Amino acid sequence: MKIRWNGHASFTITAQDGTVIVTDPYEPGCFGGGIKYDPVDDRADVAVVSHDHADHNYTKGLKGSPRVVKASAAAKGIQFTGVPVHHDESQGKERGPNTMFAFTVDGVRILFVGDLGHQLLAEDLKKLGTVDLLLAPVGGFFTIDAAGASQLVLAVKPRVMIPMHFKTEKCGFPIAPVDDFLKRMTAVKKLTSAEVEITPEKLPAKGPEVWVLEHAK
Repeated sequence: MKIRWNGHASFTITAQDGTVIVTDPYEPGCFGGGIKYDPVDDRADVAVVSHDHADHNYTKGLKGSPRVVKASAAAKGIQFTGVPVHHDESQGKERGPNTMFAFTVDGVRILFVGDLGHQLLAEDLKKLGTVDLLLAPVGGFFTIDAAGASQLVLAVKPRVMIPMHFKTEKCGFPIAPVDDFLKRMTAVKKLTSAEVEITPEKLPAKGPEVWVLEHAK
């Protein structure tokens, strides 16, 4: 499989058989121009949406009439396991609900946590099982911050973690840059591209490693 970071919390995952999954596509210019990334307009088979905020649920910009997954479902032969969590540390009272999704593509078990705002309970971790690739926010304010993300990595124990939802020149939100998180991690690889190919054989034997992608949009 190949995974490309579009920007914010949006990734495009392309399986070997050509199936395309897009996570949390954002609406360009939403929240008063806070999101300045270019449109996510891929032809997609599946759109995974963690919650209904404009910077995460803009599926109508996608081509191909994708199946929109907002809870546990099977789509294109892939089982998406949705685990309800919260957007904040107050049981969703501040920012509402959020859903994490675990799914397997080409033998790689992926956990996309959306706008997770708190640490996971033991029962949540049990539902998830072994995770190869963790996609998680690190910018704080609206989600877990650098400290919370580092705790999440320790709890989930992925082979690889790719950070998302942090401050860039195209994100005007009051969130932190990725470097605040990277300072807390030891095994960090800054890739010079927006896309990387991941197979079970290419995963590090001992994790977790943090792989930082450039934004494609």
